[in-house]
Amino acid sequence: MNEQLERIKEEALSALKNAVTLPDVEEIRIRVLGKKGELTAILKQMGTLSPEERPVMGALTNRIRDELEKEITSKTEALQREGLKERLLNESIDITLPGKNLSVGKLHPLTTVLNEITEIFLGMGFCIPEGPEVEYDRYCFEMLNMPKGHPARDTQDTFYINENILLRTQTSSVQVRTMLSQKPPIRIISPGRVYRVDTVDATHSPTFHQIEGLVVDKGITMSDLKGTLEAVAKRLYGDSIAVRFRPHNFPYTEPSAEMDAECFVCKGTGCSLCKGEGFIELLGCGMVHPKVLQRCGIDPTVYSGYAFGMGLDRITMMRYGIKDLRLLFENDLRFLNQF
Repeated sequence: MNEQLERIKEEALSALKNAVTLPDVEEIRIRVLGKKGELTAILKQMGTLSPEERPVMGALTNRIRDELEKEITSKTEALQREGLKERLLNESIDITLPGKNLSVGKLHPLTTVLNEITEIFLGMGFCIPEGPEVEYDRYCFEMLNMPKGHPARDTQDTFYINENILLRTQTSSVQVRTMLSQKPPIRIISPGRVYRVDTVDATHSPTFHQIEGLVVDKGITMSDLKGTLEAVAKRLYGDSIAVRFRPHNFPYTEPSAEMDAECFVCKGTGCSLCKGEGFIELLGCGMVHPKVLQRCGIDPTVYSGYAFGMGLDRITMMRYGIKDLRLLFENDLRFLNQF
């Protein structure tokens, strides 16, 4: 047994000397000192010794175990120091190297203009409710005086989820939801993304952004509508901006109009962008149709109101002199970095 102990000791010390990694050292510890290790197996044989031999062999076994534990600890610490030294060398930072330029993000031009318009209307006392982009046909069309089969739906063809659920074509659905849940006075704008089946060109896209507005109260007239929209246009484009109102027809307003702004490219002389008109259509507006008010539970003999809907994308184009709507959606950093 004495020879076995000395052999275990010498083999363990030799193995520790040649160990180059911490897992190697741990493997030696388990093989020699573990619960099923070689030294533990020797201790289990102590019962076969005579009473006179047990103390002697016990003392020898404990001495060898202590010596091996000390060597294992020493080897472990040495390998840890070497590993740390290697990491420090490999992960060192050269503080003399020049720093890297960090690109800082910025707001998209659509977001910038939306924030400006929002601030203008908030200053006029408007609120900004939100509504779903996936909407019921009832809120998007029927409550707005456009029952199924109405010809006005043709110009607002959209993407249907099923027969009664669709991607909204206008944020007017938020106006309907507001009138159903809130009594006058009402003064809101409802910005958001809308969808229509449309051909992509310089001024059209199947996905675009609208800002719809609604005011309902006693004594609201067409002059209130025109004054509000002219004030917004001057805040956005300056006092020199020329605007005009043209008679139009919308099922949900009566009377109805469209407001145009002077073309920012040709300054009213006519060009390809404005199709020779000298003006670019900016928004549609009008007095809320009495039937729309009545359907929403508002007495049209007591209250009147006006509504408008403007395209955020076109307003942004005029704000920055952008000639093609598609540039706003292509996410080309060469374009976006100009703003």
